[in-house]
Amino acid sequence: MSHHDTTVRVRYAETDQMGVVYHSNHLIWFEIGRVELMRSMGISYKQMESEDGCYIFVAEAHCRYLAPARYDEVLRIRSWIAEAGSRIIKFAYEIARAEDGQLLASGFTKHVVCGKDGRPKALPAKYRSVLVASEAPAAKGKEA
Repeated sequence: MSHHDTTVRVRYAETDQMGVVYHSNHLIWFEIGRVELMRSMGISYKQMESEDGCYIFVAEAHCRYLAPARYDEVLRIRSWIAEAGSRIIKFAYEIARAEDGQLLASGFTKHVVCGKDGRPKALPAKYRSVLVASEAPAAKGKEA
């Protein structure tokens, strides 16, 4: 799998007085895309936490805003694994308007795998093998 698409509809509460999406909502949509990408690979955060004591903390986030999203638009969130190491996972994202495909934002988040104590730990092989196999070939070496 190279990427996963999910959709969201812009809610009124996510916009400013002009009906334009407030910038921080893009990071929430990145999370929605990331969780659904992992779920599509058979991995859930809940399972990682409860069964393996693995938490993936956001260490870095970047979003480039290209065009505004507006109230009631349906957006396509495309997510993929850009890098998967033993302790670091980098997810990449694109947010586009579903109606015409216009790219509205792109970005990435880098995550550190940690235990319950907040200390970095190695990602169990059962997850790493799935994530590495899902790494998007086109994304290798390309900054989102």
